[in-house]
Amino acid sequence: MTLPPRVGEYGFLGIDSSNYTTSVCVVSETGRILFERRKLLDVAPGDVGLMQSRALFQHTVNLPLLLDALQTERPDLNIQSVAVSSRPRDQVDSYMPVFLPGVVAAQGVATGAGVPLVRTTHQSGHIAAGLATTDVTVEGNLPFLALHLSGGTTDLVTCVRTGADYQVSTVATSRDLHVGQFVDRTGVMLGLPFPAGPWLESLAMSCKEAALPLIPSSVFDGCPSFAGPLSAATRHYEAGETPERIAASVLRVIATTIEKMLEYAWDQTRVHPVLLVGGVARNQIIRDRLRHRLGARYERLAFCEPAYASDNAYGVALIGLDSWRMSAK
Repeated sequence: MTLPPRVGEYGFLGIDSSNYTTSVCVVSETGRILFERRKLLDVAPGDVGLMQSRALFQHTVNLPLLLDALQTERPDLNIQSVAVSSRPRDQVDSYMPVFLPGVVAAQGVATGAGVPLVRTTHQSGHIAAGLATTDVTVEGNLPFLALHLSGGTTDLVTCVRTGADYQVSTVATSRDLHVGQFVDRTGVMLGLPFPAGPWLESLAMSCKEAALPLIPSSVFDGCPSFAGPLSAATRHYEAGETPERIAASVLRVIATTIEKMLEYAWDQTRVHPVLLVGGVARNQIIRDRLRHRLGARYERLAFCEPAYASDNAYGVALIGLDSWRMSAK
């Protein structure tokens, strides 16, 4: 029996189900985005996050809707691979239940389409999206640094390209709260919606004063602590300090902390450049502060395009595409 020739444009599907967002993305053979949808998970007013069970349930509801939209809007696409973030990081003990709905959905699509399923990590997806949206060029398997700044991660890592994915080794990580948790808990305390990042940035921009309430930065061997800074911000709030000044001070101490982490990385590894990814990396106040403080060394930093700094499936889809390219050789 002779099968009919395949029709339609080739597409490479990526799925990511993080603690904040359900994401689906399809890229072409050249890496161009053909379809993309994201849905933020619903968090009740005043809450500072979701229990894993509630996040898992929302992904279970969201994924069929996003995949139905893909089928409706791009029925012409001929899916060649399905990639999914199956765990947070490239570590043996790295696991979060929220990634299970994405894996189940990806397995179903891959099996139904008769195409390979590529498993990667949420962090690798951020790295791939960051490299794709900056002018950083990674030669062969030479190492580079990445700083992943989000609600669930404050990781400074060395990365080496291994096939379609990345081998990641931790240089430093948060000792308690992650940087995004610091942002969100401060924002909710100040009455802002969750996730609070854009709102806190807007509030800080309204502060025109150079002298700000003191929030100390704590970094030991490259590993930051944000529990102390959160306590300091809370004390300022309870003492009647204005939300604008607290917001500005919080973003300033985050920039100072990032600067200390970078200095440690450069001293320890001598590796350049540094790719910054994750939702906190899109903050313009932090970027401007780093530019002011680092001077010429700021050129060593490469920031992911803001639209793809937050959780997304673009990088995951690109990893699936690269895996397909390698298997086709």
